[in-house]
Amino acid sequence: MANIKDVAERAGVSVATVSRVLNGRSPVAETRERVLAAVQDLGYRPNNVARALRTARTGTLGLIISDLTNPFFTELADAVEDEARSLGYSLVIGNAGERPDQQDDYIRTLLDRRIDGLLVSSAGTGSPMLSEAVASGTPLVLLDRAVPGVDAPCVRADGRAALTELAAHLAALGRRRPAIIVAPAGTPTGDERLDLFRTALAAHGIALPDERVGATLDLQHTGGRRVMSDFLDLAEPPDAVLATDNLMALGAMDELRARGLRVPDDVALVVYDDVPWFAHTDPPLTAITQPTRELGRAAVHTLLECVEDRRPDSVLLPARLVVRRSCGEPGTTDGRTSD
Repeated sequence: MANIKDVAERAGVSVATVSRVLNGRSPVAETRERVLAAVQDLGYRPNNVARALRTARTGTLGLIISDLTNPFFTELADAVEDEARSLGYSLVIGNAGERPDQQDDYIRTLLDRRIDGLLVSSAGTGSPMLSEAVASGTPLVLLDRAVPGVDAPCVRADGRAALTELAAHLAALGRRRPAIIVAPAGTPTGDERLDLFRTALAAHGIALPDERVGATLDLQHTGGRRVMSDFLDLAEPPDAVLATDNLMALGAMDELRARGLRVPDDVALVVYDDVPWFAHTDPPLTAITQPTRELGRAAVHTLLECVEDRRPDSVLLPARLVVRRSCGEPGTTDGRTSD
């Protein structure tokens, strides 16, 4: 059976360098690649139990995702796992299913397993176990969703510029009665997107009254369809709708079809959180896309800074508007922003 000295000899580095790579601390990508290739060639399996006793680390990170049925979070989890593995870490994933109690069960379980650090895309805003994780000294990074009162860095997308561009886009197309489908009240991302969109519209003299703000009971297809139904029953239905989640957008589309209405002829439709198939719907959906894989990679590196007892800053990466044809404009269908 190969040992760490065999790996060092095959890679042409010192045993200490192999150890640093396996603990995710190699600063040079080329060196890391040589070591990991040697590990694979030789079939080397580090003794994780001995390493954990020696270093007080397990080489394992935890990730709790708010809802793995949501394509955005599925891709986010995949990006986190890819980056963690490339740095020599194993990843344990828990699906909160948008339930704070289920989230806290997973946090408790992962803390008991002595993980080196924890990434959490929080379900809801209240979580006693998140506060307990911080109090215990467990390295913690919030992902996609900030949580009020939780003192931890957050890695997320900034939709300000994209929503500002969307408001200008709708105004230029003469859409004067916009509406928005948002997450349940009190959800940080939902509240933020609503405030930013309302402010951006106001700059063009367009109002977003409360009757055209629909909060779902959940972030699912059924919630989006229910809110769209309420909008269409208004005395003056909206002429454009922004759904701030991809599953809610699918529900909104289904309700429009059920009513015999067409996008964009009758109602323009925009989705926050792009997924590949939105470029192939009829019509292709204009979308605000988040840098999902970049968020996953940044989250892992931010967490490893915490593991090394450094205090990293929060990370904010820009979202962007992808114009297609669901607002009545000529656009592209390949994911590029049209001119």
